[in-house]
Amino acid sequence: MDHLQPYQGILPSVGKHCYLDPSAVLVGDIQIADEVSIWPLVAARGDVNTITIGARTNIQDGTVLHVTRKSQNNPQGNPLIIGEDVTVGHKCMLHGCTLGNRILVGMGAIIMDGAIIEDDVFIGAGSLVPPNKTFESGFLYVGNPAKKVRPLKEAEMAFLKQSAINYIDLKNDYLQE
Repeated sequence: MDHLQPYQGILPSVGKHCYLDPSAVLVGDIQIADEVSIWPLVAARGDVNTITIGARTNIQDGTVLHVTRKSQNNPQGNPLIIGEDVTVGHKCMLHGCTLGNRILVGMGAIIMDGAIIEDDVFIGAGSLVPPNKTFESGFLYVGNPAKKVRPLKEAEMAFLKQSAINYIDLKNDYLQE
């Protein structure tokens, strides 16, 4: 898999039953759990910090995953941590942030350094989550900057898990090709 590239001798680690599109580029200290799908043209650089992607998460086409380096003002830097059953829509930018479990990040959204997105959250397409913001579990957030709009409905909460299942099924189809 030449789309997995080392950085300073560290190669991405990939769990079982994952689909990594051949056009995706994954560099350095990246840990990918089981049943993850990484779709076309994803760029992930775990060079100056770490990237962790939880089980059953899908990272869709054209998304950029990156981190913040360690510095005197920020001794730990900001790794990128993505939880389980997360759907990251097309052309998103996730930079040194933390996402919990069962989150849907809408197409084109940007989540910046130090932001924390708790479990069971929808982030609307095109939204901008500013640095160091915490988004509370169970809500829809939209806008630039993104703001809490309303609690998630029961059907939306169920869809968070269903979206991950849909991408597991699709990934499995691709693995059989």
